[in-house]
Amino acid sequence: MLSKKTKYGLKALTYIARVEGDAPVQVSEIAASEKIPQKFLESILTSLRKSGFLGSKKGKHGGYYLRKDPSEILMTEVMRILEGPIAMVPCVSLNFYEKCDDCPDENECSVHKLMIQVRDSTLNVFRNTTLADLSGS
Repeated sequence: MLSKKTKYGLKALTYIARVEGDAPVQVSEIAASEKIPQKFLESILTSLRKSGFLGSKKGKHGGYYLRKDPSEILMTEVMRILEGPIAMVPCVSLNFYEKCDDCPDENECSVHKLMIQVRDSTLNVFRNTTLADLSGS
């Protein structure tokens, strides 16, 4: 299940991408419009800033802005920052692989085979979806 952090992060990025011009968007504006608790949103936006998706400007006319064009922001990157590994089990993760303790042979494991298909299908969607697709930019 998608965490609230990821859901709110995607909503916030989409909101920022839809704003006309390059002016920074205030956290309070995003929080009010998208019905996201402001303190939680501040934490999420800080993570997105540290990862390089957003820039920020302090002061009266400050806020957050995109550092890349929405068409250059892939959902695989956003999901890994906000949600962590995309794979549902560690034995099929491309970036966070771990052998399952209860599995004697991955090549014979029915769960492993199924989760590879799920991972690949999910990655296909995320790799082919950008922030521009979500925001209509």
